[in-house]
Amino acid sequence: MDFRQEFIGFALEQNVLRFGEFKTKAGRLSPYFFNAGLFNDGVALDRLSQFYASAILASGMAIDMLFGPAYKGIPLVAVSALALARAGLNLPFAFNRKEAKDHGEGGSVIGAPLRGRVLIIDDVISAGTSVRESVELILAAGATPCGVVIALDRMEQGSGKLSAVQEVERDYGIPVLAIATLDDLLAFLHERPDFKEYQAAVTRYRQEYGVA
Repeated sequence: MDFRQEFIGFALEQNVLRFGEFKTKAGRLSPYFFNAGLFNDGVALDRLSQFYASAILASGMAIDMLFGPAYKGIPLVAVSALALARAGLNLPFAFNRKEAKDHGEGGSVIGAPLRGRVLIIDDVISAGTSVRESVELILAAGATPCGVVIALDRMEQGSGKLSAVQEVERDYGIPVLAIATLDDLLAFLHERPDFKEYQAAVTRYRQEYGVA
């Protein structure tokens, strides 16, 4: 089993991924719900970090440092840096605070100085707001945003024909990596007869709202 399928099984075990009927921010009725905030204990976070490291290493992307957008990206960037170091790739990392501080070390970025090719680490891309803010911070520091890595790509249309992920790729010319995508979720369900009822619902949703 590759890490993508393993990750989906892990998300189900942790109740991070659930099936049923859920209303999205866009007002759609989704047959599944993914909440990365529920990876909320030490063991789960450690395992999650290994999946981020696997996705980053599998990409073969040239990276000089990692950046985590406040707030959800802060623990994610820290544990991902740790998992990558254990795997033999030791990278500096930084994150931002929502409001710039005018005393102490000042500024809005904490950690290593933003330099070189910077990979942004987040949980999901919904509206893409935190990624956009991160890109602006990185560019303002004279560094280069080289990509984004997220836990799950819903592969779902945003306000237009493109998904939020595709809009980020188009607007900034950077790749978005995902530990797993909606297609990986469908492949997982296909192999699990006990999830047959959900497979049909997710397939319908993908056909109605999905992007290529």
